[in-house]
Amino acid sequence: MVLGKRTDYGDAKFAGAQVPFTENVPATVDAYGLCGFDFVVAPLVRDTWRPPAPAVPENGALPSPLNRDDCLYINSSQWANQVVGHVSGWIQPDSPDPAVRQQGVSALRHQLGWAAHLGLQAVLLPAPVDATACHNYAQVLYQALQGLTHMALWLTVPLLMPAPGGQGTQGAAAPAAPGADGASPVAPGFLDGWEAWHQVVLTGEALHTPPPSATPQAAPFPAAPAGAAAAAAAAAKKPAPALAPGASAATALGPNGEVLGFTVTDPGESHPLRPYWEYLCFVFRRLEVVSEQERQEASYRDYLQVPLQPLQDNLESQTYETFEKDTQKYTLYEEAVYRALRDRHAPKPSAASGNLPASSILDADDPPSTSGRGAAAAGGTGGRPVVLMVVGAGRGPLVRASMKAAARAGVVLRVYAVEKNPNAIVHIQNMLRTEGWERHVSIVSADMRHWQAPEPADILVSELLGSFGDNELSPECLDGAQRFLAPGGISIPSSYTSFLAPATSHKLHHDVRSYKDLEHMETPYVVRLHRHYLLSPTQPLFTFTHPNTDQPIDNSRYATLTFARDPAAGSAVLHGFAGYFECTLYGDVLLSIHPPSHSDNMFSWFPIFFPLREPVHVPAGGSVGLAMWRCCAAHKVWYEWALTAPSSGPIHNVGGRSYWVGL
Repeated sequence: MVLGKRTDYGDAKFAGAQVPFTENVPATVDAYGLCGFDFVVAPLVRDTWRPPAPAVPENGALPSPLNRDDCLYINSSQWANQVVGHVSGWIQPDSPDPAVRQQGVSALRHQLGWAAHLGLQAVLLPAPVDATACHNYAQVLYQALQGLTHMALWLTVPLLMPAPGGQGTQGAAAPAAPGADGASPVAPGFLDGWEAWHQVVLTGEALHTPPPSATPQAAPFPAAPAGAAAAAAAAAKKPAPALAPGASAATALGPNGEVLGFTVTDPGESHPLRPYWEYLCFVFRRLEVVSEQERQEASYRDYLQVPLQPLQDNLESQTYETFEKDTQKYTLYEEAVYRALRDRHAPKPSAASGNLPASSILDADDPPSTSGRGAAAAGGTGGRPVVLMVVGAGRGPLVRASMKAAARAGVVLRVYAVEKNPNAIVHIQNMLRTEGWERHVSIVSADMRHWQAPEPADILVSELLGSFGDNELSPECLDGAQRFLAPGGISIPSSYTSFLAPATSHKLHHDVRSYKDLEHMETPYVVRLHRHYLLSPTQPLFTFTHPNTDQPIDNSRYATLTFARDPAAGSAVLHGFAGYFECTLYGDVLLSIHPPSHSDNMFSWFPIFFPLREPVHVPAGGSVGLAMWRCCAAHKVWYEWALTAPSSGPIHNVGGRSYWVGL
């Protein structure tokens, strides 16, 4: 059964029990199933089994390395899905003793081959004896992975393990608190479990399943089941089963709060397993409930999408519809337009007219420019309606938000809805007919960069932002459209700033690398970041302001950033940079996907991810440096980026060779 029956997390959660060697798999699975466990972790061979010594074939035949009595035996795939194989712990493929090393390699290959033959879903591997010198172990695993199509390999690595030559013991002092002056995240004589796993991964490219870890840098990686020893539970010395603090952290803190599985070592006959299963359920139920927004975004987690080309391509109706479901975004736009109208164009109450009811402002049968009511409502514009232009109107949501803001402010609008997509125009026509706004809104089927406006605009409203703020060419579009603005006119948005942070995401790097070409390694992606970890807080990069008064206007940019890290921060792997934006619509109305200021319940934009061609090891406490360019040409805009620390790297996307946005 799914642990705790939590359906609000995307990945299934299961509880498993580690059992002794069994000759009757069906009976064992059934017995532990009655306790609530979904699978068992069973040794692939008896503890006494050893591979046969190398021998010269007799008559071309060699003895079988396994026999029925010494190996885990399953004769039906029905049970294979409920069993995880456990490789013998005595295996030492990197032993300095050649005989021990050869025997370990032979045993490992035989056991992995047998597990693959049985069709097991996964195999649990023992931790390397020396995590800093395990090349032979890794080489055998990589060779095995080349022939595996479905079976996963789970490498056991303790959260803390003794370092080679270190003095770490069970009685050693606890690790110092991260962030303390001069403190290391790991006690002397010990290795961080993540660091140990990373040493294995550095040997090759195929092993993608790291150990579970409560350390933040492990969050970006796909998690194997967390090991929760029953002995740790007993050590808590509480009336009810309770895991020790370290084990609780490992259990509860999977990637981004997710727990993918548990294994419980067999506590013996005197300790029934059911209470431990119930405690794991209790821990799992305590996890924070996933919000409705996160539930809707679950299918987009870590899914790479190339940014839109809004100037080159006409969006489909379904794409517009998806954006329009983000009601919070249009609420913010409505508030920004309302405040602009209130501050600059709101009617002045008088003894004759008083405050006008909002319902009378948008009467389509009352010409706004001639009636006394219209003239009063048009205060601040010399007796005419306020001219508002929506450039890039899409299917009309900004038109709707602007009209609602005008009703709130008691102002008559004359709206121009400018849209280059002829298909979207039909939707605007339908909206005007439905709402009765045909006398107040003029539809312009044209590219804003080429249209000649019949009159100046008091307010220019646009929704041209991308995940990085300027990456869908909002600066270029609005620089061309600002000629519509009357002197002193207002642009909504008024400014936006991009932000970057160094990020670890093994999942994203693996997915980009799977394309096996340079183009994809030099393309920024829109992605709902999930299994990731930011190595340092974000920093601002490029800012654009509208209207743009620079002469001449130049939207190219260059900046260098240095991301300092906590001296106590552990080592990590850098896979790329996560990008966000903050946008000031008007005054203090902020629209943001920047994590510290993210607008509540807004999902129109996912972050952007700039990958690095090769992962970069960042030493403990080490800084990260980046150089970034925004380059402009007559017909395209593109980004270039290069790592400057902890080591210098190549410039990505030179000349826009792999990715660019067309003008």
